[in-house]
Amino acid sequence: MSALGALLAPRSATGSTGLRSRILLGVVCAGYSVGAAVGWGSPQVAVIMGDFGLAAAALVAAVSCFLYARAVRGRLRPAWLLFSLSSLMAACGNAVWGWYEVILGVPVPTPSLADLFFLCFAPPAIVGLLVLAKRPVTRAGWVCLALDAWLIGGSLLTLAWSLALAHTTHLAGVQDTSVAPAALSLAYPLLDIVLVSMVLALHFRRAGVNRSAVNTAIAALALTVLSDAVFTSPLLRSTYHSGQLLDAGWFAGSLLLAYAPWGARCAARPSARPGPPRAIASRPIAGSLAALTPYLAAAVCTLGILYNVVDGRRVDRVVIFTGCTVVLALVVRQGIMLLDNISLTQELAQKENHFRSLVQGSSDVIMIAAPNGTLRYVSPAAAGVYGREAEGLVGSELSSIIHPDDLGRFVHEVRRFLAAPPHEEPTTRIECRFRSGTGDWLNVESTVNRHQGGLLLNSRDVTERVRLQAQLQHNAEHDPLTDLPNRALFTARVRQALGGRRSGDPGTAVLFIDLDGFKAVNDTIGHQAGDELLVQAGRRLQDSVRAGDTAARLGGDEFAALIMGDGTRDQGAREYQVHEIADRLRLTLSQPYRIGPSEVRVAASIGVAFAEPAISPTDLMRNADLAMYRAKAGGKDRVELYAPQMQADVVRRSELATRLRTALREGEFALLHQPVVHLASGSVAAVAAQARWRSAQGILFTPAEFLRVSGDDDRTAELGRWLLEEAVTQAADRARAGHPVAVSVRLSAARLLEAASPPGSIEALLTRHGLPSGALMIEVADSDPRVSFDALEQRLVALRRLGVRIALDGFGSGFAAINALRRLPIDVLKLDRNLVEGVVESARLHKITSGLLRIACDLGLQSVADGVDVPEQVLALRAMGCTHGQGMAFSGPLDEYRLRRALVRGEFPVPGIPSPRPVMAGGSIPLLTGSHAETPVPPT
Repeated sequence: MSALGALLAPRSATGSTGLRSRILLGVVCAGYSVGAAVGWGSPQVAVIMGDFGLAAAALVAAVSCFLYARAVRGRLRPAWLLFSLSSLMAACGNAVWGWYEVILGVPVPTPSLADLFFLCFAPPAIVGLLVLAKRPVTRAGWVCLALDAWLIGGSLLTLAWSLALAHTTHLAGVQDTSVAPAALSLAYPLLDIVLVSMVLALHFRRAGVNRSAVNTAIAALALTVLSDAVFTSPLLRSTYHSGQLLDAGWFAGSLLLAYAPWGARCAARPSARPGPPRAIASRPIAGSLAALTPYLAAAVCTLGILYNVVDGRRVDRVVIFTGCTVVLALVVRQGIMLLDNISLTQELAQKENHFRSLVQGSSDVIMIAAPNGTLRYVSPAAAGVYGREAEGLVGSELSSIIHPDDLGRFVHEVRRFLAAPPHEEPTTRIECRFRSGTGDWLNVESTVNRHQGGLLLNSRDVTERVRLQAQLQHNAEHDPLTDLPNRALFTARVRQALGGRRSGDPGTAVLFIDLDGFKAVNDTIGHQAGDELLVQAGRRLQDSVRAGDTAARLGGDEFAALIMGDGTRDQGAREYQVHEIADRLRLTLSQPYRIGPSEVRVAASIGVAFAEPAISPTDLMRNADLAMYRAKAGGKDRVELYAPQMQADVVRRSELATRLRTALREGEFALLHQPVVHLASGSVAAVAAQARWRSAQGILFTPAEFLRVSGDDDRTAELGRWLLEEAVTQAADRARAGHPVAVSVRLSAARLLEAASPPGSIEALLTRHGLPSGALMIEVADSDPRVSFDALEQRLVALRRLGVRIALDGFGSGFAAINALRRLPIDVLKLDRNLVEGVVESARLHKITSGLLRIACDLGLQSVADGVDVPEQVLALRAMGCTHGQGMAFSGPLDEYRLRRALVRGEFPVPGIPSPRPVMAGGSIPLLTGSHAETPVPPT
């Protein structure tokens, strides 16, 4: 027998319940029997125990059955109430018997009130047994039940009449001429016969509910009837007196009936170790006895008649009549059973054909495994599902078609299933791999049921479903473009690395990688080319890491790598090693990419973070992300190791950004203006609007500080809108106050084209405040490669038609300045302050600045030098042809009060000019007239 066959072999469960109460019941009954056998020591005690002892036992049975009937609900409740009434009648009869013998000291008269109570004992018990019986569902069943009862009762009546009842009736008629004694002498045995008939007939038809209690109650009534039968015999009744051994039978019957409901309830409690029910083995025997009951009854009836014939006596008419009715009942019953069997056979054949069609036509494979693991039946669907004929599988071992790697799990699950109680787990589901006819392994899902000690398996092929689930799982954990692990799987791998056997290894590192310049690839040659670049970058990254490491794509142009630790104790050496790995990755990813016919170059910024004790995966990945952003901020195309100061910087920026949002809502921003001075005369030609933030703590932040925190998001856009509107409003107020000086506002090209700044917003602002033409200057920064020059050109042309002057801010830095000069409608060039700072010390910068100013002059554009802080810069720039300057050499940013005082003065001292003439600021702003190349309006 195989291991699986040994597993399927049935197991027996041992154990008993209610043993203590059964022992106590046996001790009490045995004690009463011993006392009755020895005569209780005295005649007086024997009479008391024989009368009131029996009455007490019957009363206990009556109370017990009544309390149980009150405690339970269901169809059997009336039966226990009737048993209680029957026991009460027996208790009253014994009490009356004791009244005569013990209290009055006289013999019990015949008949007496005790006989009435004793005769009332049988009818409630008979009706109670009818309630306990399983009710037939058809008329034929009811008829068979009545016939079975008469077969048993008639047979017993025939036998009893032949043996004793006829003689008893004759003696009663001879000794007493009255009818009552004769009827009483026959009433007891006849009622006992009826009761015995019901006990025998209903024993095989009892209901399945609380079977143990019913069996115990039937046994108690059977013991009582047996004692009654012995008592009614003429030989014993003439010599009987209370306290004899016969009383022990009645006593035990009453106590057994009292024990029946409660003791059976204890026995019905589930045992700690499940096992098959014991009654299963006895069911075939019980069924056989039930089938033989009519024939046994007829045989008993025949024996009663033969007894009279063999004894040479004349056969009594009662015996003949009863025997004839018994035979007739047997014939009728057999006829009914024959018709019922024919109907059942036809119905069974129809159902068998129906289920055979279902099994053979099912797409699932149905298999039956014997207790030894051998396949006894396989449905024809096996040919289509497994590619193997059903006949070829029958007789083989179930374990022979299961994958060896799945056999252990299959056996474990079957062992657990068979050990579980059937009512708690009637079925289970197991997935494993079966061998097909081609030798391939199919994923099969089987529903397993118990079947005659073996297994019934309903199996279906789920190979496609398993493949689809595996594909869905792969798609859920991998990037669809590069097929690298995605963020979810990468996080799980990091968590596994930090929590596994290497959890304390500080050499485990996470690398965050960002491709510098990838957005330009998308903007210049298209997103399809960008996707191809990402695929190649992912392939390079995958080929560069070790077999135990993990390369992943987190999204966009961000990649990551998990470098597992090697147990090195020297942290410095490990950091150097990982830094070398990261640097090689940077060089690999920075190599040219072949995209179609052209080569594309991008760089890689890499941040590295090492595992620390008790660090979480989220914190480790955050540290690597911070290091990567520090690498990008430090110039890109580099590797940066995480340091705790990075987190502190992030916290500081986050707090500053939070305060910035509050400042925008609560109006903590102030507008300052820095004068733009004509380098030839010192007059104030315009003012440049600048925002300052004075926080609630009194800290004054410059634009470079808070704009770096706010970044390119909605807060910066909101701040830009506020700056433009406040600058135009204050410029209109100054013009009405007699200081019509032009104001310049710096806006990025992206802000001019964003959806939050519609084309009519600046126009509506100028119209609302009545600002004249040429009084507003927009300084445009062209450093954003995402901005479309076509859209920007259209926007600036529309603004110039309204009289808005356009300045190119940061001229001399960046790579798009020449293209902006060629395409955009520029009025003013504003030199970058990096050129101005070194124009005196550096001859190279001097030549570059001089050349740029020459270009501006040749194009007829005004020029403004930003960051003019010392007199030497003023002299050098004026000598080069720069027309205007802005910086600390003239004035810093001024609030509104100081600005108006400077505008009243109208000019600032300029180095190299001995006596500047006072000029009113309001007369120094010529309006926009003439062509674009001829405008004399000074820049901001």
